[in-house]
Amino acid sequence: MRPDTTFKRAFNDMIDIIRTLDLGEELPSENALRAQLGVSRTTVRKVLAGMSARGIIISEAHRRIIGEQPLQAERYPKEETLAISEQVETSFMEWMLRDNACPGTEINEAELARKFGVATTIVREFLNRFQKYGLIEKRQNAGWIFKGFTANFALELFEIREMFEMRSARLFATLPDSSPVWKQVRAIRAAHLELLADIDARFQDFSELDSRFHRLIAAVSPNRFIEGFQDVIAMVFHYHYQWNKRDERTRNEIAIREHLALIDALESRNIALIDRACRSHLTSARETLLRSIV
Repeated sequence: MRPDTTFKRAFNDMIDIIRTLDLGEELPSENALRAQLGVSRTTVRKVLAGMSARGIIISEAHRRIIGEQPLQAERYPKEETLAISEQVETSFMEWMLRDNACPGTEINEAELARKFGVATTIVREFLNRFQKYGLIEKRQNAGWIFKGFTANFALELFEIREMFEMRSARLFATLPDSSPVWKQVRAIRAAHLELLADIDARFQDFSELDSRFHRLIAAVSPNRFIEGFQDVIAMVFHYHYQWNKRDERTRNEIAIREHLALIDALESRNIALIDRACRSHLTSARETLLRSIV
């Protein structure tokens, strides 16, 4: 990782934790935060110091309480928080976009490693990881071929996504009031409203919020296979939407409003409303993806 990557990722994760709490509410202990963030106590203290300097956290009688809710704009850019493997994924997809790659494009491991500033083995691990989804294909002479995002690929992807996501969305109707998921839902709603209020300037930030939202839905029914599948979903939707820049702002605003409608349905715990809102959004997303391929 590059310097401070761990800190910046933990800082962003702390923002997500704080947004599930109310003003004046006490933060969990350093040990609890260390477990939640998955970092050392030193990093936790550095994050807390950064939050205090911004007035987000206030120290009061040996307690740390929420002084104000952090803004989405206070998050560190995603590219500054990525592990090496994630950096390679980002660099690879941006390279495909920049070169306007089409089916049949050749991929050279050594050349990409030089472009991305990483070892060839790291590039190879990434390519091997996504080979199973049929996006790329290994050639006998050790080269690779990009097979492309075809309409058939998109439709097959959606068949699986609909099964997973509809099932997970329905489970919200069974969650008790005490479930911590509801705080996460309120936080993700606030992030959507914040982005919607500044849509003209920040519409390109939607893809990351989209990924967070759909991962939250999937997390309600923990399943290692679903979690692995989310990787290819996030990659395809995050980057393939960008292939077609036409009406990007409008498309993202529509998707935000669809997410908010789905959040309303989830909070209603009405199965019929959840089904309707979830299916409506997935249908819209499918059409957007297919249009971008054409």
